Amino acid sequence: MSEEMIHDQCGIFGIVGNSDAAELTYLGLYALQHRGQESAGIITVDQGKVHLHKGMGQVAEVFSEKQNLKKLTGDIAVGHVRYSTTGASSLINIQPFLITNRNKYLAVAHNGNLTNSLELRSKLDANGSIFQTTSDTEIILHLTATSKKTHTLERICEALATIKGAFSLLFLTERSIIAARDPHGFRPLALGKFNGSYVVASETCAFDIIGGEYIRDIEPGEVLEITRDGMKSHYPMKAAKPAHCIFEYIYFSRPDSKVFGENVDKIRRRLGRQLAREHPVEADIVIGIPDSATTATLGFAEESGIPFEIGLIRNHYVGRTFIDPEQHIRDLDVRVKFNPVKGVLRDKRVVVVDDSIVRGTTSKKLVQMIREAGAKEVHFRVSSPPIISPCFFGIDMPTKKELIGANKSIAEIEKYLEVDSLRYLSLDGMLAMPSLPKAGFCHGCFSGNYPMKVPEINGKHRLELQKVKV
Repeated sequence: MSEEMIHDQCGIFGIVGNSDAAELTYLGLYALQHRGQESAGIITVDQGKVHLHKGMGQVAEVFSEKQNLKKLTGDIAVGHVRYSTTGASSLINIQPFLITNRNKYLAVAHNGNLTNSLELRSKLDANGSIFQTTSDTEIILHLTATSKKTHTLERICEALATIKGAFSLLFLTERSIIAARDPHGFRPLALGKFNGSYVVASETCAFDIIGGEYIRDIEPGEVLEITRDGMKSHYPMKAAKPAHCIFEYIYFSRPDSKVFGENVDKIRRRLGRQLAREHPVEADIVIGIPDSATTATLGFAEESGIPFEIGLIRNHYVGRTFIDPEQHIRDLDVRVKFNPVKGVLRDKRVVVVDDSIVRGTTSKKLVQMIREAGAKEVHFRVSSPPIISPCFFGIDMPTKKELIGANKSIAEIEKYLEVDSLRYLSLDGMLAMPSLPKAGFCHGCFSGNYPMKVPEINGKHRLELQKVKV
């Protein structure tokens, strides 16, 4: 995606039964860094005592000092990387969250977004609950703490039966990790094994970095209790039709991950091939917007027979310190992130493949750069349909009035981008990919049809009120 305006909620990682739990969790979070770059945290338990370290910034920044990891002793750990979808970007919202209830520790890390958080928070607040954060994740801890059930697992299960929306969760207790996934399975959550230890992560690339082995996905609606002695599954939530987030395949997940039972790389190549079949064009080269669109671009090139070239170089070292107070400086932001390869683009008819267009502003600047580099023609192809609706299930997506696909026709967007042609993959073409019909997918951002009722206030979607967490 050329526009860095849509962000996934978070990434979570947990391990049970390894003396290097903190170090392995650090590596796992490092592999999941693309899922959240605002903050990071790790919590461990060691002989009944918990140790927690978290902070603002990327994983390497938060744990830049060796003692930050060394103090996290124990063989059970849970980690989290965050990009806020609900709740402010601040220290108080950094996960994992930790509470003490009935003389026992309980921590949680969450990937997703609750759709009934306002109702639940209001009710809990009226009954005397005191909230420390603005995150919807804290609601889950309050529901657990106020449960009348005897055992921690039972209280968690009761809490999960109350919440609605998207949630992949890792709870840490004094002797276990409890992994849970919402009945629709919006967000991915995978189970693996490493040297006899069980590992849970948002994506399988986190297993690869430590040399772990993927076993299976946590099933939608499953609550999996993992101790040093083994695992036990529970299903306390009402079954629902699967609604896996299709955007995980299109953009969020790493191409080397296995998500929802399929290799992301293979799905993206299929999307690129389908795009080439639906919208062929005569051109000399095809280039992708690095890095997320590269795999779909390869599929487009393979199907079309147009040679794949690297026409744009991305600067991977752009941090959060770039300040752009003036308009003439703001106009340079894309040039800080991308640079055209003039020798590749000059005098060529160029197909540019991207995975999605959000507001269109960055795409417009990239097209201008490509033309300035000497391209004779620029044809823009998008390996997903137009984004026409916001997300309520864990993606930080602009409101409908900010989405160019919701407010302009394809012809109008084509004119705005100043390209020779613009074409999107069709919704039917996206959903017709091999293997996808085997499971249900949420495509609300492309179709406006959501798998569950989305929250409203006075008849209007309350997107801004729902942007809390992860």
